[in-house]
Amino acid sequence: MDNRQRRDAAQLVAVQSGVHVVAVGTPVPKRRQERARSKSLTSLIVELHGFDVDQLYIESREATLNKCDISTVARARQSVLPKGTVFRADHVHGHAEPLLWISDIVAGAVHAHRKGDPQYTALLGDALLDFEVPTDC
Repeated sequence: MDNRQRRDAAQLVAVQSGVHVVAVGTPVPKRRQERARSKSLTSLIVELHGFDVDQLYIESREATLNKCDISTVARARQSVLPKGTVFRADHVHGHAEPLLWISDIVAGAVHAHRKGDPQYTALLGDALLDFEVPTDC
């Protein structure tokens, strides 16, 4: 997308109700991406639980990587969430769930902000909660 298209997309997301929660793992070395993803996903689950979210939809990847995500969710449910917490995660294909584009736009806005361009996150305003996750990678 060019700048105008990104701005238009961020404006479309901004008028939707809800909160956009983004976990930004740092650092994410190329050889440790899955470890960083797991740590970021765990932190995201904790944040979502704080908003009374009990269902997470994750864009589908390879079957093996999807299993890694589900294992991370199970570990988070057992070790960092209160005992007895119900929290599920399911993978969906991007073509099957068009609302996944919202996550891409929000992630792009946060990335642009961290690279020095806050115009897209400014459009999202208070509906955006992004936080850094130290990955220790």
